[in-house]
Amino acid sequence: MGDFNESVVLDAIRRVPDGLSRVELVEATGLSAQTVSNICRRLLNTGLAREAGTRSSGSGQPRRLLQVNADARYAVGVHLDPAVVTFVVLDLLGKVVARAQRSTPEAADPDHTLIEMSESINALVRDSGVPRDKILGLGIAAPGPVDVTSGLVIAPPELAGWGRVRLRDYLAETTGLPVLLDKDVTAAAVAERWAGAATNTGNFLFFYLGTGSGMGLVVDDVVLRGFSGNAGEVGGLYAACTTNALVAEAIEHGVLGPEFKPVGPRDAEQSLRHLCRHASAGNVTAGEIIDRWAVRVGRGVSAAATLVDAEMIVFGGPIWPLLADRFMAIIPGIVESSPFVERIHPTEVTTTGLGIDVGAIGAACLVLDQILSVQPQSLLLG
Repeated sequence: MGDFNESVVLDAIRRVPDGLSRVELVEATGLSAQTVSNICRRLLNTGLAREAGTRSSGSGQPRRLLQVNADARYAVGVHLDPAVVTFVVLDLLGKVVARAQRSTPEAADPDHTLIEMSESINALVRDSGVPRDKILGLGIAAPGPVDVTSGLVIAPPELAGWGRVRLRDYLAETTGLPVLLDKDVTAAAVAERWAGAATNTGNFLFFYLGTGSGMGLVVDDVVLRGFSGNAGEVGGLYAACTTNALVAEAIEHGVLGPEFKPVGPRDAEQSLRHLCRHASAGNVTAGEIIDRWAVRVGRGVSAAATLVDAEMIVFGGPIWPLLADRFMAIIPGIVESSPFVERIHPTEVTTTGLGIDVGAIGAACLVLDQILSVQPQSLLLG
């Protein structure tokens, strides 16, 4: 209970960048003044929080404010995408302090990819200048399906040769860091909740657009993972909502030539870039192909938002910047006019606040979230 209350206070401080006084923390958390005072003392002693000036309350002594000490701890994140592997180091407030990126090897050789990932992680930590004893752990965001309990990546559709790969344990052994593994869409949702567009809501869905598509769900500030940790696998429902499918449609309609047929994930993204350039240049057919995709996605997220009673829909992922303008011109209207979306509250449609690195940032946020956020399930007796 003590650890839980400490997380409650730290989370309350984190969500107000200007800082909160002890009196305000009592009001925000519902904890007693003595409990808040004791917790604040511990957070200051451990360096997780720092005093940041005072604020006058009108009468009486000015109140001392507490802020999260961003440099107190760090987390490392890795996003394994079929096209590119992204590495980041985050501080406690979710700010990227170091970043690196490498193309994902196209050959079906997961062992080689694991070696490269380990070397890149160790190099990034070394070059970042972050003291290793301040790193809380390493998070990995991988395409599903994954076995979170065993730490396995299990035959992702776009990663040839990846049958049952022990990604988590290998990186734990070779980096010496505690490691968490989760799906990329789940990690992205955690990132938006921790440091992105959804920091002020506990009920939203994140729609991920990359080589494939997926959905992360958060209800009552809890990330929904499902029975096996693979909630949000919507690839089957959105068979026509993949980069490959979009490019194939463009080739079929003569917008792209047959030379643009993708051989691998990186090819698919480059072909999509060409399609988007045609659309931006006024090619009507190219624009219609992308717009039809936006309509399919818009209808799907409207139904999903109703299912979980979400108040926000966030879009992001590696290819989102290519599609954002056309999607955001279409999808908010679909959501607003949908017969599925509840009329009792508005449903905001927005774009990620974390850019194309949302997967890697989410991977690091998995560590921050597990160790430092409020986890109601921790109160359950085993």
